[in-house]
Amino acid sequence: LAPELGLDFTLTAAAERQRVLILVSRAGHCLNDLLYRQQSGLLDIDIVAVASNHPDLRPLTQSYGIDYHHLPVEKQPRTAGNGRNAKAAREAEILTLVDHYRADLVVLARYMQILSDDFCAKLPGRIINIHHSFLPGFKGARPYHQAHARGVKLIGATAHYVTPELDEGPIIEQEVHRVDHTHTPEALMAVGRDMECLALARAVRWHTEHRVL
Repeated sequence: LAPELGLDFTLTAAAERQRVLILVSRAGHCLNDLLYRQQSGLLDIDIVAVASNHPDLRPLTQSYGIDYHHLPVEKQPRTAGNGRNAKAAREAEILTLVDHYRADLVVLARYMQILSDDFCAKLPGRIINIHHSFLPGFKGARPYHQAHARGVKLIGATAHYVTPELDEGPIIEQEVHRVDHTHTPEALMAVGRDMECLALARAVRWHTEHRVL
């Protein structure tokens, strides 16, 4: 039927587990949730390694017997080319890990670094990010403080594919929670962390089960 209907299709063995590389910075709630879900059988994936621009989450990762790679991002003087060269070197290291571990998917579990257009182009449809806001919405820094200042009644988290357009990639899953004026910014952040874990876990599961159209 494929030629007749002009179809593009793939066949995947149901028993074939996707290999996942996780990128993280200092916040560990999404990483911890994914590690637990994999170990408990709630996520049928293999987390092959974790890489971070900080060393903080090495003990958590290694407690699950998973390799941890510290890829520091050195602060460079604001001179022409320095920042770009540092970013290119870091991204080259990440791509080396993708090849080394034969990773099918890269998950940004609160990885607080912007990926270059070139990096995104090398892994189309293979990078999932969790955004700590209900997109489109409060973008940029301190979204929960922005939400508090505006008196919002619903906050959310968005799991989406990463594209060169920052935070504009196709949305896979969103989670929302009703709040009111009694919630401080800190309380909103606590609620937000739970929503981020849920939205990201669902997005990873649906992607690795080939359920995303």
